[in-house]
Amino acid sequence: SSGINAEWPLRPGDTYKLNLNECGPMVLDALMKIKNEQDPTLTFRRSCREGICGSCSMNIGGTNTLACISRIDPDTEKAIKIYPLPHMYVVKDLVPDMTHFFEQYASVQPWLQQDEEIDYGAKQIYQSVDDRKKLDGLYECILCACCSTSCPSYWWNSDKYLGPAVLLQSYRWLADSRDHKTKERLEKLADPFSVYRCHTIMNCTKTCPKGLNPGKAIAEIKKLMAKNL
Repeated sequence: SSGINAEWPLRPGDTYKLNLNECGPMVLDALMKIKNEQDPTLTFRRSCREGICGSCSMNIGGTNTLACISRIDPDTEKAIKIYPLPHMYVVKDLVPDMTHFFEQYASVQPWLQQDEEIDYGAKQIYQSVDDRKKLDGLYECILCACCSTSCPSYWWNSDKYLGPAVLLQSYRWLADSRDHKTKERLEKLADPFSVYRCHTIMNCTKTCPKGLNPGKAIAEIKKLMAKNL
């Protein structure tokens, strides 16, 4: 058996033992088995169980990641320690309050904007193969917040600093050849905190469960601001 330790804030030190021969290979499988068979009050988010919805982000063994694609350590001598995402208000157990995070996401207006009104569905808005390639490594972000909650700058200044996840999403539209509001988007970011609290610590890139590079996206935003403002 292996111990799953769902610590803090409401159940400090609760330890669950599982028979791994009767459990799926991922940490999410273990959590669901605990909830189904041992403790129905254990609370966490989950949906897709294949690393695409971003719901089950949590801190597992000291690393922010997705429970559904985090493999259970076969070493049964030591417990797996599980915490909610760090430096977030916690609703219950492994469920952080994502309200502020999604308000910040909405603030960068994450949708296509053009000079003329878009008649959606009337015709396709084309872009070249090369322009489309510029979006690779950006559109795959699933807003799990693993990167933002691993960032010390976001821990201390999350009220004003947008954080790596939201800034990567912002750059996804800044880099889109079909979007015409580059200058307006950059002007909204041109204050001391929104972008410039990034100190290239790069925890964001190290922890991203999708293998993306938010730190590079933030650097590209800074380059665009230097060039256009």
